Amino acid sequence: MTGSGKTIGIIMIVVGIAIALVAALFFASGTASGRATSSAMILGFGLVFVVVVLPLVGVGGFMFVKGRQEAAAFAEVEKEKKVLNMVLTQGQVRVGEAALELNATLDQVKEWIYDLVGKGLFTGYINWDEGILYSRQASEMGTNKCPNCGGQLELAGKGVVGCPYCGTEIFLS
Repeated sequence: MTGSGKTIGIIMIVVGIAIALVAALFFASGTASGRATSSAMILGFGLVFVVVVLPLVGVGGFMFVKGRQEAAAFAEVEKEKKVLNMVLTQGQVRVGEAALELNATLDQVKEWIYDLVGKGLFTGYINWDEGILYSRQASEMGTNKCPNCGGQLELAGKGVVGCPYCGTEIFLS
């Protein structure tokens, strides 16, 4: 159902514009035939515009914008899911290759990795010098020794432990 907000928004905008055009033609024909005065036409059209057209177009525009935002957020989640699937199925993934495959920048892939760690969906480590992301279960990793160089690890942030010697970051859930 992603994108349904955009579709409904567009439909509401089109219906609102159609109602405005029909009302304008109705009131213009009434004035042209002499059945209504121009002031009655302006009042009638103003009421239709304020009561029917403006809310339809306004709510439709809001739904369209929200639908676009939701679609963009869903696309981000799908890319995070692809990164997670890549590293879990292969065991290790070059960050550059993941960026190329997902048509993203290295910074975007890094952001997705940190987001997955923050959500508790990924454990493993990354060696930024080599640009390789490794999937490991937290129980398999000795959290006091770096899996890359064997150095003593230091807490670097929520769910992240860093090696001060080689720059490797270990992600724990």
